[in-house]
Amino acid sequence: MGGDRPELQAPPEVFYDEKEARKYTSNKHIIEVQSNLTQRALELLHLPDDGVPKLLLDLGCGSGLSGEMLEDEGNRWIGLDISEAMLSVALEREIDGDLCLSDLGEGVPFRDGVFDGAVSISAVQWLCNADTSTADPRRRLQTFFQSLYRCLSKDARAVLQIYPK
Repeated sequence: MGGDRPELQAPPEVFYDEKEARKYTSNKHIIEVQSNLTQRALELLHLPDDGVPKLLLDLGCGSGLSGEMLEDEGNRWIGLDISEAMLSVALEREIDGDLCLSDLGEGVPFRDGVFDGAVSISAVQWLCNADTSTADPRRRLQTFFQSLYRCLSKDARAVLQIYPK
């Protein structure tokens, strides 16, 4: 297979089936790491401390672990993920963010300038794989970054945490 790295074993919508989605969401170590990484991402966003909730985008939101942190800090959020199973777990957990089934490599499907910031914890590296004979990682990354840039408001930031090879 592809070693221990999930993104080398199968595409995310295949790897994160119902069993893996539940396992991921209930793993105490993963929850702690996800929480710490999301907290750091929020710090790096440098959102204004003006008491006004910000609208944030959670790219590769999975079961909503990062979204809960965004919420706990007083923000509203919308999450995108390619795994139906992960989004189903998020719905079962009754998270407060809005969820969209979406392939980041096909672009971020929102109007220009709508988000005050974006975070992604452990998702963008999945775009670097050619999971099918027609997949072009460079095109998928370019589409993702161009569409992400467009949907962010002026002066907004995106913090993308990845695990490089």
